[in-house]
Amino acid sequence: MNVLILMGSPRLQGNTAEICKPLIDEMEKQGAQVRYVTLADKNILPCRGCYACQQVTGRYGCPQKDDMETIVHHIRWADRIVLATPIYAWYCAAPMKNMLDRHYGLNKYYGTGQGSLWAGKQIALLCTHGYEADYATLPFALGMERLCEHSKLVYRGLYSVRDEDDRASFQTQEATEGARAFARRLLQ
Repeated sequence: MNVLILMGSPRLQGNTAEICKPLIDEMEKQGAQVRYVTLADKNILPCRGCYACQQVTGRYGCPQKDDMETIVHHIRWADRIVLATPIYAWYCAAPMKNMLDRHYGLNKYYGTGQGSLWAGKQIALLCTHGYEADYATLPFALGMERLCEHSKLVYRGLYSVRDEDDRASFQTQEATEGARAFARRLLQ
């Protein structure tokens, strides 16, 4: 099983990175091959809406020269993808949002290109937030459920931890055991 963790926090050693640790550890203990890719240190340009990616079959096809082609390579390698992000203003952080906007070339719905480069993959969310869980994460989760439906992906759910005491919130036994249990569920 190949699992890709796309970590979208602008803070590479922040709270979201902290809760990824027990998730990754458990997945590796269960025999998964895990790749951890941070997005904040990548050059991911905004989508220009040019539709060039829609005119090619069998490859991503975006004419922009940035790190998105490498990220797409990781996405295509994975069986399961975990989108790990803090929730800012009821949605994912900017590095994750740029990457999600550039998913367009993975689906060939709007031009002469045909097929999908990721249909059938399983997507899960790992979120950190300040407000109560449902209030904080529901808009992002709903958006990802719709993206999964549109892209013929399998949505596997969400695990989140609330920041009540900075990094210590993500190191409690409850938080780490929750991340480990989520990891085991995603590997089933």
